[in-house]
Amino acid sequence: MSLDPFHAHLTVDLDALAHNYAALQHEARGAEVAPVVKADAYGLGAAQVAARLWAEGARTFFVARISEGEDLRAALGPDRSATIYVLDGAPAGSAPRLQTADLTPVLNSAAQLSEWSSHARSVKGGLEAALQIDTGMNRLGLRLEEASALVQSMDGLRGLSIDLVISHLACASEPAHPANGAQLARFQEASSLFPEAGASLANSAGLFLGQDYLFDLVRPGISLYGGGPFGVPHPALRPVAHLTAPILQIREVRPGETIGYGATFTAEKPVRAAIIAAGYADGVLRSFGKAGQVWLGGAYRKVLGRLSMDMIAIEISHDLVVAPGDRVELLGDHVALDEAASASGTIAYECLVRIAPRLQRTYRGAKA
Repeated sequence: MSLDPFHAHLTVDLDALAHNYAALQHEARGAEVAPVVKADAYGLGAAQVAARLWAEGARTFFVARISEGEDLRAALGPDRSATIYVLDGAPAGSAPRLQTADLTPVLNSAAQLSEWSSHARSVKGGLEAALQIDTGMNRLGLRLEEASALVQSMDGLRGLSIDLVISHLACASEPAHPANGAQLARFQEASSLFPEAGASLANSAGLFLGQDYLFDLVRPGISLYGGGPFGVPHPALRPVAHLTAPILQIREVRPGETIGYGATFTAEKPVRAAIIAAGYADGVLRSFGKAGQVWLGGAYRKVLGRLSMDMIAIEISHDLVVAPGDRVELLGDHVALDEAASASGTIAYECLVRIAPRLQRTYRGAKA
């Protein structure tokens, strides 16, 4: 498909994704690296991302919703029999649907255990499941005492094979936070209750906390897609999302004139501005206008005034030779994902998942 030159473009660099996957495998020191591809691979396209990661050796994936798991199973097709874990688990009435799509639920409560176990007892050979233990985040999962009681009775596990025990770190992006060590200790106790199962605690940031956090399987998300594990760019990781947009018009703004909604920018001297064909309808956060910078003509250019739905104004020097149609980088090699997120007052995750459907997309390095 040819791209419209007057449209904002998103290029997803699957070669960079493969590089990041290899870098995380190195950091994982032998633990399996299981990509998290929920939310359409953080907005970048789960079908294309998972296909390339499969080609790189990934065999286990995590999604959040059952529908995401169904879509991923269909996208991978019958020849790529990946293990797909569903973090939402097995809500009431969902067991037949999970089994039909060959999805493995991450069971989070006694009610979900009952749902999946009851269904498993009707299936020859039973069913596999993962079990989530809440070690301090207070989101999903059994408390430690509930897991211990479950092992004592074993009745709630009839028909089930618990192949993986997981928990989730609340403060891994802050390496010195005391919650990390506290959660690690609780998880070590919890995982010891299921000695035959694999164990998984680390997300992207947890991967970089050291050997003790790695266990058997790690679940990176944002760092696969180029975000640093601690909210700043990491030298081992490459940008995967490249967002550019064309210049629509060059304007000469006179002293005393304003730019954009609310007249929040007033020119104190003659200002040359380029109007860019991108805005919050494309997923560029409106708050990016406060401190954001883009890349054009070999230099960073600051945003002038408020972002609008379809346009951004940037300051350009009077000697810069540019014209309508020239492209401006909003994310990529020069505008790092973490830095764009920081300028927007948010995190890299939100910057990616807000990328809008109307962006025209290409995939570099796609493999069948």
